[in-house]
Amino acid sequence: MNPSPQEHQFNPQIKSRRSFLENSAFGLGCIALSQLLARDELQASLSNKKDLSTSHQLNPRAPHFAPRAKNVIFLFMVGGPSQLETFDPKPVLQKLNGKPLPKSFNAEGLPLQFMRAVDGRLMGSPFPFTRHGKSGLEISSLFPKLAQHADDLAVVRSCYHDSFIHGPAITLLSTGSVLLGHPSVGAWVTYGLGSESDSLPAYIAMTDSGFRGGRVMYHSGFLPAIYQGTLLKNEGPPIQNLSRPKGIHQGDQRILLDQLSQWNERHRSTRPGDSRLEARISNYELAYRMQMAAPELMDIAGESQKTRELYGLSQGATQRFGSMCLYARRMVERGVRFVLLMNSDWDGHGECAKNHQNNASRIDQPIAALLTDLKQRGMLEDTLIVWAGEFGRTPVMQGSNGRDHSPYGFSAWLAGGGIQGGKVIGATDEIGFRAVEDKVHVHDFHATMLSLLGLNHRKLTYLFEGRERSLTDIGGNNDLAERLVST
Repeated sequence: MNPSPQEHQFNPQIKSRRSFLENSAFGLGCIALSQLLARDELQASLSNKKDLSTSHQLNPRAPHFAPRAKNVIFLFMVGGPSQLETFDPKPVLQKLNGKPLPKSFNAEGLPLQFMRAVDGRLMGSPFPFTRHGKSGLEISSLFPKLAQHADDLAVVRSCYHDSFIHGPAITLLSTGSVLLGHPSVGAWVTYGLGSESDSLPAYIAMTDSGFRGGRVMYHSGFLPAIYQGTLLKNEGPPIQNLSRPKGIHQGDQRILLDQLSQWNERHRSTRPGDSRLEARISNYELAYRMQMAAPELMDIAGESQKTRELYGLSQGATQRFGSMCLYARRMVERGVRFVLLMNSDWDGHGECAKNHQNNASRIDQPIAALLTDLKQRGMLEDTLIVWAGEFGRTPVMQGSNGRDHSPYGFSAWLAGGGIQGGKVIGATDEIGFRAVEDKVHVHDFHATMLSLLGLNHRKLTYLFEGRERSLTDIGGNNDLAERLVST
């Protein structure tokens, strides 16, 4: 028997719960349906509106000229590794071990932080240097696995600058200036080239301990805040508060973010030029896209056991930095433009040899694995690897077998990115104190990095406080780049 239409009308005289639910069922269903339709309509209307975020500032941009590399992995050895224990052998220093600094060596113009050079005795390195590869590149015994890649490395033994204190030196290596408030190298690169990924940050930083130089090492400085590096943790959640709250559907979250974007844009329009606000608004969108991309990036369950062993993930000493190097490969593989990995602490004021041996044991295998992994995947040609600290150390002894800071002549190396390895560029004097041949200032080093990425350091500028600013300021040349890529 079919009920009449009148029987579906709500009768206030009907007091039973069953009768109420029966009579109101169609109405409740319509209410639910109307909410779903309204949500879809709102979502469609919001998605059709103009993109209000500032993410367009990270769109890929063409370089100034044909690049050799498209990504960078910067291995920053915080604390100042000694060139004399790593990549700059000095036979004369070994012969003069324990003797005073010769009077003929004018050290009065070389201020140090904790001692006078003329007061110390010369100290040779306890680590022998041997030749490796077809090139015969000399590398310390501290790096037996890295030495297997001698023909991929271009070692610059003549780096120099003038700052012998950690803070200013780290700031200089990171930003091209000893003054605070300047953009880091990665920020300049991201500003110049944009991002290759729409679901991961263009610039990522990781550390195996703290930050001796603070946020300056990955900050955006006076560039728009959207170019700042994103700090990822290699233990636990990579980024705090990234996961979608429980109970919120993905579609509902999308509606909330779109509505929030409208309110944020209204707020932003009243504060023109506030790049921090613009970056914060854009980060809402990036965080939404990262909710799947970031956990997948950090999930190495799919990596083979062979790869895990290659990076030393099952060994105590190499596990932490090894995981960072593996993440770095996965990052550039997914389009991250600039990766900064920081290892510390190489500050060998006392027992320099022991300090360096401990540090080298943690990074040697992971860095060698990174080079191997990138090479076998065909990625080393497009990825520039840079290894450097903020300065070197003195050939004269400080305290109990230690070395003081020395920015006057130290070593760095580069690999990949079209570089012809197995070569040495520049030289320090006979005891490794001063750079004397083919000297490479930090500005030159930065100009070279940009050049390998297809960027002219004089054209990559940003107007700030009435002046066009650049990473290399008014200095720097990229002559080193030509030497690095030539056979």
